[in-house]
Amino acid sequence: MTLETGLRHSVVLHVTENDSAIYFKSGHVNVLATPRLIALCEEAACGAVDKELPPGKTSVGLRIQMDHVAPVRIGSDVTAEAILDKIEGRRLTFSVKAYGEPGTICAGFITRVIVDEESFISNIH
Repeated sequence: MTLETGLRHSVVLHVTENDSAIYFKSGHVNVLATPRLIALCEEAACGAVDKELPPGKTSVGLRIQMDHVAPVRIGSDVTAEAILDKIEGRRLTFSVKAYGEPGTICAGFITRVIVDEESFISNIH
């Protein structure tokens, strides 16, 4: 593995009704849903390390710590960015943030763990 701190990745989402709190059943307002925002940040975290992991290895989510501080209208663009801050054995910690038209939308940390895909799948009950 060639993992090292500082690896980063960003992704952009054009928010549609399929990204809304109403669609995700996480609220009753037609704005970007928190679960969709978290998924976008996880996508950025995965993108930061996926190409650096050897064949057969992947990372899985362990912990999410996120403050969702601003609503986002349908039709807006949101950029999520993840930076690999810490490597502790198989445990990877990323700082994540998302921003767009209202400024900062969310900020926090995501922890993922490197696993062997085949072993991981075979141990699911």
